[in-house]
Amino acid sequence: MKPVRLAKRAVTDPNALHDIVEACRTVRLGTTDDEGMFIVPMSFGYDWELDNDGTPRLTLWLHSAGEGRKAAAFLVGGEGGVPVAIEMDCEDGLITGNFACAYSFAYRSIMGWGRIFPVTARDEKADGLARIMEHLAPGAPCEFSEAALDRVAVWRVEVERFTGKQRA
Repeated sequence: MKPVRLAKRAVTDPNALHDIVEACRTVRLGTTDDEGMFIVPMSFGYDWELDNDGTPRLTLWLHSAGEGRKAAAFLVGGEGGVPVAIEMDCEDGLITGNFACAYSFAYRSIMGWGRIFPVTARDEKADGLARIMEHLAPGAPCEFSEAALDRVAVWRVEVERFTGKQRA
């Protein structure tokens, strides 16, 4: 992955990267289908682990209806998954200036790519949905009926590479 253009804005500390993921509530996924490229915003949960060398490993958990353009695009990859790009950001406020072009926005963001896979086993679906609930509503009741698990589509994104960036 290419380095961040302005190195002073790169976020490389695993704890700071984790803080960005934790603060974000929406991930945007970019993918393609027979109609072309498209982006979908989705709520998410996640797993965060550090490899032996301290490299963060990020897995995203998503849910949706089991039909429609998004679901169809996410299913075409078979066992190899479907390539997706990810973006998430946190708005941290307006940066003012002395003239119009000096204004900017403070932010923290994650950009990367990986592969999305359908989750079909009920126990893994329940686990993914629990991660989503824990991220969006920590401590909220988290039980899923068999009918709900049968009806909902759950997706797992194995993020292969990502970078963090911030402007304070």
